[in-house]
Amino acid sequence: MSVNARTVSAGDALEVLRAAWDAQSRGALTTSWMLHGKPGVGKTQLVQTLATQIGAELYDIRLTTIEPQDLRGLPYYDHETQKTLWYRPEDLPDRPDTPAVLFLDELTAASPYLQPTVYGLLQERRVGRHSLPDSVFVVAAGNTVEDGAVAYEMGTALSDRLVHLHVTANAKDWLERYAVDQALHPAVTAFLRARPDLLDTTEDSLRRGDMIACTPRSWERVSQIMHAVSDRRIRDTMVAGTVGVAPAADFARVADELDAMVTVEDMLATPRGQRVDLYPETLNGLVGLIYGLVAQTNADTITDVIEVMADLRSLKSPEVQALPLGELTSFGFELLIRKALAKDLQEAFRSSSAYADYAQSRAEAGAL
Repeated sequence: MSVNARTVSAGDALEVLRAAWDAQSRGALTTSWMLHGKPGVGKTQLVQTLATQIGAELYDIRLTTIEPQDLRGLPYYDHETQKTLWYRPEDLPDRPDTPAVLFLDELTAASPYLQPTVYGLLQERRVGRHSLPDSVFVVAAGNTVEDGAVAYEMGTALSDRLVHLHVTANAKDWLERYAVDQALHPAVTAFLRARPDLLDTTEDSLRRGDMIACTPRSWERVSQIMHAVSDRRIRDTMVAGTVGVAPAADFARVADELDAMVTVEDMLATPRGQRVDLYPETLNGLVGLIYGLVAQTNADTITDVIEVMADLRSLKSPEVQALPLGELTSFGFELLIRKALAKDLQEAFRSSSAYADYAQSRAEAGAL
């Protein structure tokens, strides 16, 4: 059974869920949401990000690891009323004054015996006599049979209780809305900007019969490997075991370029007049520098980051003159401004002479 809902990027899905939370907070809309998507596409990270943004406690329940009684609770006999009552399970949020996100993960892989118990949570927001407070936002997620994952077909009794979103991997969206905020390794972000087709290769891997595929989740793991392991030979083996041999070989060439670069920390610590020789001389190197700068941006570094970004457009060496320096600078400032707005650092742009010079040159060129 196909998911005939709108296909959206993870960033767009986050916007939809954030708007749904805002509507629920006003008492205007209360419903449950379902995120469909291939394994590793970023559904879990999306819900974690939502909980962080709205200041909510996250209750993450993996439905493949529990039994119906784990949601229903345990019965006990009340001698005073001579009735069987139920202890509420600790996995369900119960504080009406505290925002919470109840995440029912792997819904489509849950046992068919468990799904009727979940129905009440999704529609009536209760299990037995245990009701969810109005402060709880309910999101479920799962894969489909077509994704090559363990999954059951979702029946109409379940699907009708949900608003569905089909989440897909989009390299531009993932790089700009997720990778920068998570400070992923510059080699990963630079590589995927040049090879967006390798962000998610699940379908190709299934067609070829390969066990390992590239996914947003696997590239996040590559970033962790790059940060943690300095031995190139060992690191390359780990990366190949994460995304596959062929993508790992292509990635290694970009990683080698960035290994030869001066670190972002060293560049920011160098006086402005002495930085010109520290800039990389390849496209991959400059893209990696841009993502690295944005990842390192905070209240203490943003002034220097703006200067490094602004000076990129005026590099004069023969090696970089053939590169699209103006386009790279604009791209870098787009990322930087988005992060500055999210972190309330925009005042640094108003007081930066380097950014004022850049903006003036853009205006004179008719770009503003």
